[in-house]
Amino acid sequence: MASLAQLVDYCDRRTRRSAFKDYPGAQNGLQVGNDGRVTKIGAAVDAGLVPFEKAVECGIDFLIVHHGLFWGGVQPLTGVVYDRYATLIRGNCAVYSSHLPLDAHAELGNNVLLARQLGLKPKTRFLPHDDEFVGWIAPSKYRRQQLHNRIEELFPHVTALAFGSAQPKQVAFCSGSGNSAIAALVATGVDTLVTGELREEWFNFAQEHRLNVFCCGHYATETLAVKALAAELARKFRLPWEFIDTENPL
Repeated sequence: MASLAQLVDYCDRRTRRSAFKDYPGAQNGLQVGNDGRVTKIGAAVDAGLVPFEKAVECGIDFLIVHHGLFWGGVQPLTGVVYDRYATLIRGNCAVYSSHLPLDAHAELGNNVLLARQLGLKPKTRFLPHDDEFVGWIAPSKYRRQQLHNRIEELFPHVTALAFGSAQPKQVAFCSGSGNSAIAALVATGVDTLVTGELREEWFNFAQEHRLNVFCCGHYATETLAVKALAAELARKFRLPWEFIDTENPL
């Protein structure tokens, strides 16, 4: 058993929560408390009623999520919103959220881990957000088709836009939404991006700028960092941990 305060302090420091500027709706950090004790750690991509119900059923009392509770702004505690909080409170389950800090992190981040899953070593930062960089770029050792094949081994749903070089020299990574990454990619001179998803309008842009883009699913590309943080936290405090998979195909 460990204290909630200990786990929150560790997560805050490890993710640089106070220093990393995020979108206002992220509200990184502890979002819902519990009775102050933790016996089992959980990880999930999204805050939501079903992940909360699954976490409580599994005996989790400290749940790390990537997308927290407050993206919708202020909402009355009625209906499904009430059910979310009631599930957490009745189940004594705390929720800790970390958004961009867990995309950008040099060791635990989604983008670094995406690159390493493909056997690539991230070297360069890209995609600025205020004073930070969210994305990573790695030298490539693959031809485009080899890279495509490797990505399809890792992810169940891949959409490929193959308009760039057949042998890319570098590969950029931006987990989740890649809508902000495309223009930044062109500015770097890199023509290949691995991301989660894009709006339809970027298809023409990718054609015109001769880019390779691999969309692997918003959810699928953002499971890595919450797992990594939960596993590290579990080792540090000698607690069990479990990933709550909602099998989101988007």
